[in-house]
Amino acid sequence: MREQFDWMCGRARLSTDLSQVKLVFSIPPERPTPNVAATWNLAPTQSAPVVHFDPRAGERSLDVMRWGLVPHWAKDIKIGYSTFNAKAESIDTRPAFREPFLRRRCLVPLDGFYEWKKQGRERQPYAVALADRRLMAMAGLWDSWQSPNGERVRSFTIITTDANALLAPLHDRMPVILGAENWGVWLGEVAADPQHLKGLLVPYPANDMVIWPVDKRVGNVKNNDPSLIEPVSPALL
Repeated sequence: MREQFDWMCGRARLSTDLSQVKLVFSIPPERPTPNVAATWNLAPTQSAPVVHFDPRAGERSLDVMRWGLVPHWAKDIKIGYSTFNAKAESIDTRPAFREPFLRRRCLVPLDGFYEWKKQGRERQPYAVALADRRLMAMAGLWDSWQSPNGERVRSFTIITTDANALLAPLHDRMPVILGAENWGVWLGEVAADPQHLKGLLVPYPANDMVIWPVDKRVGNVKNNDPSLIEPVSPALL
């Protein structure tokens, strides 16, 4: 599978130990720690840990979900191929996202993601991270779907907004990254109306992010190792 370069935030990485992820996101220690391997090349349809609020227990949980939201009413899991991102502008109107936006919001912990710069016939991948290398908390939505044979599949999407000044030369969109002060509101721990929630879905400050060129091997999902984030001298800048 080769990278489709019109995707926005279609590749990401999470190599931080999940016990540390639990600490950062205030997941109670008694909550199970997912058994998911570190990845430097996470792609849609693969599984990743997601933070959501468990109202029955009154606490946050870290659970594994499939990247590419499959609405509970979907007839086929293949819809997830086109719903791994959700535009902030339409999450309250598009059928696949409307109900999850009101009831099933989540945070997707990531160390960073990749984006491609197109120039002529060539495309140069870049790694994107926070300037201080903290974990990103991407705004997401999740849902639960039951297959015809009874299998329960929980899945998620990452919300995108307009690109900031740093990322605009690479793509006109970027994932929504939420600061810790907004996590509780987004997860539903604090009451907020839809207008307020949509107001959180803005570009992250460009000065607090960094990008650097990486090897084109990241375009193939079969490549998945720490060398993918090592800086290279790009053929095109």
